Amino acid sequence: MENYPVKVIMAFAETFSEGNKFHDWLLSHGYPELAALSSAVRGSEEAFHWLMKNQFYHLAALDGAIDNQLKARLWLVRHDYHILVFLADTVNGNKMAAEKLNSNEYQILLYLAGKIKNYRDNQVFDYHKMHF
Repeated sequence: MENYPVKVIMAFAETFSEGNKFHDWLLSHGYPELAALSSAVRGSEEAFHWLMKNQFYHLAALDGAIDNQLKARLWLVRHDYHILVFLADTVNGNKMAAEKLNSNEYQILLYLAGKIKNYRDNQVFDYHKMHF
């Protein structure tokens, strides 16, 4: 996530609000992987498969880690995606992870984590969602 411009991360964060305009913006501006990640977090198995097929394994693992899948979180750790681990942990309420993001000046990711958490807290999830 740290390789994306701030405005792209902001657009990605806004995909967890009402409407599809930011999702469409990501698609039309060359960020289909973030659009797919947004859809995967929202429960789309098709989007998860797209991430895997297009070798965005780290984003597929992030989706799993956000869903509290230990195997996905461990994959991120093993492959040195520590910022994504902190992001997923922050979404899942880990205050130390949020402090780590804040202390490393990744406040935009704190904002993103808040948007995802708010979305998740207001949804009913399908327990049959594919695991990473």
